[in-house]
Amino acid sequence: MNALAAVLAHSAIWRGNQLSRVTSSSIPTGFAELDAELPGGGWPTAALTEILPRHTGIGELRILGTALAALSAQKRTLVWIAPPHMPYAPALAAIGIDLERVVIVTTRAPRETLWATEQALRSKACGAVLAWPGAIKYPELRRLQLAAEDNPVLAVLFRARQAAAETSCAVLRIDLQTYHGQLAVRILKRRGAALNAPILLHSPAVTPGHVIVEHFATSSRSMPSPRAREGRNSFHAQV
Repeated sequence: MNALAAVLAHSAIWRGNQLSRVTSSSIPTGFAELDAELPGGGWPTAALTEILPRHTGIGELRILGTALAALSAQKRTLVWIAPPHMPYAPALAAIGIDLERVVIVTTRAPRETLWATEQALRSKACGAVLAWPGAIKYPELRRLQLAAEDNPVLAVLFRARQAAAETSCAVLRIDLQTYHGQLAVRILKRRGAALNAPILLHSPAVTPGHVIVEHFATSSRSMPSPRAREGRNSFHAQV
């Protein structure tokens, strides 16, 4: 019995009816109702998270706002890889994100997106890596998961909702939709007991800056004074 107790006390072991323990600190989401349902009380680090929105702009960036602002305050670099549109800089600044800490990476092909994401995760220079990889196969996901495990980074992949039917090694997968004007989060996968009911997110005091953070601008002029530089494998980064 003592040997069994020792095994069950290991951080990598968790009971199916409980949330798992975490070995890398989680980052609060800013939504108490969501934190209560996530192992460690927030977004996992050193692991992949997948966000599957019903459509672009539904609120996939708003739910990350608190975590990104916290990392920015710690002078951590926030890397956005192949976003569908240029993030709206005034909205990011309004929620406390230092624009000097934001790096936008544009790619010309899916393989460059995967390469850039893996390199960012392995670099240990980033506080958060947000990527829009498009269609991705399980072996590619596994490479990204292994890259994230070596680094206490917030690693988020934005994928199409149809990907929910696919096998994934991400430790957290959430579906985003709206319900009576509120953002509803359904946890598809977590390290813990299944959660069938969606979580309705009640935002804190909402300002115009909080509202528009979920939107993208279609012009690169949204980011002040962009400087383009060419990197390895011919992908471009704008800071």
